[in-house]
Amino acid sequence: MRRITIGISFLIIWIFIGGCSSGDKENHDIFRYKGSYAGDNSAIVNIIRELPNGKHVKKIELKTKEKPYGMVIKYGDIEAISKGDAIKETVIYNAAFIFALVKSADWVSFDVKGQAYKVTRNELQNWYGKKLSSFTKERDLKKITKEYLEDEKKMNGFILKAFS
Repeated sequence: MRRITIGISFLIIWIFIGGCSSGDKENHDIFRYKGSYAGDNSAIVNIIRELPNGKHVKKIELKTKEKPYGMVIKYGDIEAISKGDAIKETVIYNAAFIFALVKSADWVSFDVKGQAYKVTRNELQNWYGKKLSSFTKERDLKKITKEYLEDEKKMNGFILKAFS
């Protein structure tokens, strides 16, 4: 009887500990960095690492000595986004998240294979028709970004304005 009681006690403790430390998705939400500043190197690095192709970033330069504040993100040679459209989709997606999370970032430049793609907060907000800082949930920003990237007409319109 005592063994059963001890066994049940351990089982209850194990369940309790497992429940308390479960991988709650909200704890891993990139929006935990919302409100970061462009000069916060640690937050910027963590944000970029969580974005698509973040593991391929070779160098991040924060440009915060004078306004407008921004950053240059240099990627290594990555085959996963080697086609033009895939690169542009990654640039737009990642810029949307950076602008939603980093309140003082005004522009971001992505250097992929020696080609620079610069996006400003104003350009992207005009494209979306709303302030990126108004997003409070990762899934909401992912949803609208996916919709816009899948709309070929909207996508081409933005690319012509931003990358010409």
